[in-house]
Amino acid sequence: MTIDKTAIRNAATVIVMRDRAHEPRILMGQRGEKAAFMPNKFVFPGGAVDRGDTDVPLADGFDPLTETRLREDADPTLVHALGVAAVRELWEETGQLLGSPGDWTGTPGPDWTDFAATGHLPTAHGLHFVFRAITPPGRPRRFDARFFLLEAEDLNSDPDDFTTAQDELSHLQWIPLEKARSFDLPFITEVVLAEIAGSIDTPGPPPSVPFFKNTDEVGYFRRIHGREPTEADLGG
Repeated sequence: MTIDKTAIRNAATVIVMRDRAHEPRILMGQRGEKAAFMPNKFVFPGGAVDRGDTDVPLADGFDPLTETRLREDADPTLVHALGVAAVRELWEETGQLLGSPGDWTGTPGPDWTDFAATGHLPTAHGLHFVFRAITPPGRPRRFDARFFLLEAEDLNSDPDDFTTAQDELSHLQWIPLEKARSFDLPFITEVVLAEIAGSIDTPGPPPSVPFFKNTDEVGYFRRIHGREPTEADLGG
């Protein structure tokens, strides 16, 4: 498939957190030095939505509030694919499995063969929508990225086992939340980490979802509440 480098691609990013109540840590890895997008940076697992993600079954979808927020200012038919992409990217880049026991109908695609062999179907249950950002103009790749927070106890895999991860991310590790910003991070990752740190005592869906909307025509910040935005949400 040919990728239009000027297009804004929808993407899903997963922030996995463990030991929230005692010593919160998050799962991150380092992108390669030859990567076209954010080389050498430490990032969360994630990536673009693929065409085939629409057809992959989910054992469970998002909770109603998350689904409502994902539909806001977006194509409502994209919600399912975002959930699938989040699970797929987490699996590919870290070897961590988010799923429910179940049998696939038909033959899974090549991206899902190993996942299906574990006896699980992907699930969006436990993924809380916490941030959204569109890459500003002028970058070599642009994404409309939705960030999802996931508690490590919702994984169906050993959180310390990265042996089945593909090689897109290196130095996979659980980083203490308070030390994460000392790593070489993209700017938007620093912003997301600050948002996460500010709500560490309140697990579950956040009161609202920050949205940095950068298009060729407009760039502004607003918050997604799961309803029509007011003037206050838009900074008016």
